[in-house]
Amino acid sequence: MADSILDSITEQYHSLTKSGKKLADYVFSHTTETQYLSITSLAENCKVSEATITRFCRGLGLSGYNAFKLALAQADRTTDLGDSSNSAEPVSSEDSISTICAKVHAANLLSLNESYALYDEEEMSKAISILSSSRRIYCFGQGGSMIMAMEAWARFSTASPNFVHICDSHMQASAIAMADSKDAILFFSYSGSTKDMCDTLQIASKRHVPVILITHFPKSAGAEFASVVLQCGYNESPLQSGSVAAKVGQLFLIDCLFYGYCNKNPDTCSAARSATAHAITNKLL
Repeated sequence: MADSILDSITEQYHSLTKSGKKLADYVFSHTTETQYLSITSLAENCKVSEATITRFCRGLGLSGYNAFKLALAQADRTTDLGDSSNSAEPVSSEDSISTICAKVHAANLLSLNESYALYDEEEMSKAISILSSSRRIYCFGQGGSMIMAMEAWARFSTASPNFVHICDSHMQASAIAMADSKDAILFFSYSGSTKDMCDTLQIASKRHVPVILITHFPKSAGAEFASVVLQCGYNESPLQSGSVAAKVGQLFLIDCLFYGYCNKNPDTCSAARSATAHAITNKLL
């Protein structure tokens, strides 16, 4: 299926609905671009509903939109090491170690520069205000994004005891069921569209818990629940899931939030950072 997804669409084209044909036409004309779009963005571009896209994907024998993007990426062209040939600086087995390092360096710089270019001062200020005024801030994510949530918690834990990290999605939901408007969620999701995230954020919405979402896709299912959306850079191919380059952009936003938070709470953060630094001094040789 992955190697013939475009052929499969062609074979079924005559039996597609009017909306399905609009979608198919867009995919044929924008095969590479489609791989990097959220389902919401694709629906807007094609002027069809998200439900139409889901039915379209399942009609091709796929489980859903993410499986479709993966099949599309594999059919479009990949290097012999599995990278999408359309991604920034794809790595292949023909590359020397020096070339690989140069390509990785370029991809990370691209992510950092794009994240800075996407920086929105108003949204960042709102996020910092929410963090500063909240009783507890829950740092959440799933999969690779859970690691980013842990990074955020580890960074902020040196300046404040108010940050909490929970990795299990069931425990995340349980914690938010007991939270209220005095608390907040700092949620990491590159795609902005995962079931566990939306399940938790639906509870947060009912409990009036403000949500800061860090994502690449400002038009996504998760963004519908967010009080603030901070966009990270780098177009990650479906074949690059969990790439370090995508994380670099998120780390940039974490540090901006951290220093903004410290700037808003200078005395307490300075004392906390000094205390935590002294606490681990004896751990170092």
